[in-house]
Amino acid sequence: MQPVAARRRRPKIGHGLSKHAAPAGLLLASLGALPGAAAAAGSDDIFFSELPIVATVSRLPQRLADASASVTVIDRDMIKASGARDLNDVFRLVPGFQTYPNNTDAARVTYHGLTDEDFSPRVQVLIDGRSQYSPLFRNGVNWATLPVALEDIERIEVVRGSNAVSYGSNAFLGVINIITVDPALVRGTSISTNIGNQGVRDLTLRRGGRLGEAGDYRLTYQSKKDDGLRDQFDWKDSFQSRLLDLRTDLWLTNRDQLQLSLGHVDAVVERGRLAREDDVLTGGDDPENPLRDFTQSDTYLQALWRHALEEGADFQLRYSYTESRGSDAHTERYDTLLFDIDEMGDLGTRHELEAQHSFAPGASTRLVWGGSYRLDSLSSDHYLADRDTVYRRVARIFGNLEWKPATWLTTNLGAATEYDSMAGRNFSPRISTSFHLNPENTIRIGASRAYRSGATVDYVGKTQASPYATSDGSPLPSFRYLDLYGDADMPQEKITTVELGYLGEWAALRSSLDVRLFRERIPNRMQAIRRTLDDPALCDIPTPDHCTFPYYTTPIQRVKIEGVEYQWRWQPFNTTRILLGQSWIRIKADYLADALNYPGITTLDDPRQAGRIDAHTEQSAPERSTSLLLMQKLPGNLDFSLAGYWVDHMKWTRNSAVDFYRRFDMRLGYPFDIGGQRGEIAYTAQSINGKHGEFKASGDPADRVVELRHWVSLRIDL
Repeated sequence: MQPVAARRRRPKIGHGLSKHAAPAGLLLASLGALPGAAAAAGSDDIFFSELPIVATVSRLPQRLADASASVTVIDRDMIKASGARDLNDVFRLVPGFQTYPNNTDAARVTYHGLTDEDFSPRVQVLIDGRSQYSPLFRNGVNWATLPVALEDIERIEVVRGSNAVSYGSNAFLGVINIITVDPALVRGTSISTNIGNQGVRDLTLRRGGRLGEAGDYRLTYQSKKDDGLRDQFDWKDSFQSRLLDLRTDLWLTNRDQLQLSLGHVDAVVERGRLAREDDVLTGGDDPENPLRDFTQSDTYLQALWRHALEEGADFQLRYSYTESRGSDAHTERYDTLLFDIDEMGDLGTRHELEAQHSFAPGASTRLVWGGSYRLDSLSSDHYLADRDTVYRRVARIFGNLEWKPATWLTTNLGAATEYDSMAGRNFSPRISTSFHLNPENTIRIGASRAYRSGATVDYVGKTQASPYATSDGSPLPSFRYLDLYGDADMPQEKITTVELGYLGEWAALRSSLDVRLFRERIPNRMQAIRRTLDDPALCDIPTPDHCTFPYYTTPIQRVKIEGVEYQWRWQPFNTTRILLGQSWIRIKADYLADALNYPGITTLDDPRQAGRIDAHTEQSAPERSTSLLLMQKLPGNLDFSLAGYWVDHMKWTRNSAVDFYRRFDMRLGYPFDIGGQRGEIAYTAQSINGKHGEFKASGDPADRVVELRHWVSLRIDL
């Protein structure tokens, strides 16, 4: 949940502030964050006035120097300058993060690797406090259906490190908190479009205004379309989506604000492969993986009430409902047998109610505490064969205490306990102490423990399919193909983190440096491997030739992740901003004895398969990666930016490998005001240095190759 204090009102976003700014100031004061915000607003230093406080780490508005974790803040100007067209691309700028362009495989955003799941379930993603995790998409994030347009993002706070204390079990490795633009800062109508190669055709319409005397609203419609990556061989790629998003902020009294949000986004991605034999196309679709559309959607509703109690105290109550749908229904043929498959169908829902109370119990302490209750449901003929809708209940209580007994010391204590009707209970503690050597230099020492629960299907799933016909008219055999089987006793994944941080904020040099040294230990890394069934009769297979052992998600490895990362920001001139980030990561994995000694046939019985899993874990993050962003104001009112990325070899999946690559993106924009008509025209080009692989390495034939993509943008503010 995002406190109001973390949202600074910036007049340059819209045409002016609403008359409700005065009540907003009262609420800011009640949260105890007004002094920092006011000081920042009065500063002439553009670089340091943009990001005075963060609220994602502890749910309390804090200076970066007081926060208990390293935080990367991505503001609106950085998002635009990065040249990103898809939200997941933005996180290339964050040290230790990995992503790749949208293609036939679901986009992933990971921190420190461990990329075995399709929808990246180890980093919590929030939009205005609402989690984007879906029961339908394996308890992960579907980046194709995130209901937010880049144009509506005010800033993104990225917590680099576990934060289950504040945001639950999915905040296993980190948190991405997306904060949208205050409707009070959006006035009138804005129309923008992108037109470029590879079929890029985007349209965005946004309208903002007042709701009488009550408040403000912001309404956004966006459609996106492209033909996907080029140089394709046995697969095709395309993407299109439509988004409608509404947010209203209503001032009920001087102390009460009600924020209402609702939206819907749907997307279509092409999946499957063309038929081939010995790397030669033979015509038509691959019968075992035919071309088909993967349709997906996300619909949400959220209500957030904030009540200011007194100076430095407030109460917040939030309710949200999310509904995710998907389908890639198709027919697969194995030999002469025909199966109806819908792997990504059907429906997942989530109701969540959360309360939060923050106050200052003493002159040197601040406390935020609260609780939440969540009800998830999943309906899936594919993952839940022979079962109706499955429900899952999660309740949690959390608390964070900030103690500042002296100007040179800040200590943060946090704890959370969670009960999951499928995963059981867990307790997540965190302690961090920051030593302020002087106003410009801070050293932080911290430790935390977090847990991650699996997807619903990991506990109760059963994926099976029966042939419905034969292609040659032969008699239909009686058996079921079983591919996944849930384990009700599956343990929760655990991580223990210790870290040493340094933050330098040198106003005289107009520069800052954030360094994080970390060691993360996971004693029971979970992964899906094939195991024999306890009851072989469940296969219902008449002959051994047809027997297929299903996948179980189970602990298989002990993993240690250690390294160092830093981000450096420098504004040598008012017209120049430079951001540099680097990370060095080493992952070491050892198989657990229980996994190796499990009786019967398993994936690990095959040395080749075991080697692939081992290599995938240890190479799931590049050993070294670098990002560089230059933002430069040119003569003639031109805005120029150049982003560069250097990424070492890594593996997204067991059967893929990405070689070292470098990539450069650039943007040149001209904001204009002609006769009172405002807007901007811009040219953006990605991968200007040539083609390369980011999901799978270039090969012969080429597979998932990223080439030059460029487009022209035009925005008109009416």
